[in-house]
Amino acid sequence: MSSASGTSPEPSYMCGKCKKPLVPGKVIASYLGSEFPIELWKCPECGKVLVPKELATGRMLQVEQALEDK
Repeated sequence: MSSASGTSPEPSYMCGKCKKPLVPGKVIASYLGSEFPIELWKCPECGKVLVPKELATGRMLQVEQALEDK
């Protein structure tokens, strides 16, 4: 069944600790003393953050390698 607006609903992720739905929010990722603001899914109660596999093995890996090469 498709929605009337033609858009698919946002993913529904749940916190494994609190069992609350995750919400998109700004978080600070840090690596080797550098900090990067990024929007990710996080728990509104405990603050745990979901880093999707594609991001962790893609863009974040590239940033880590670039920082380590300096």
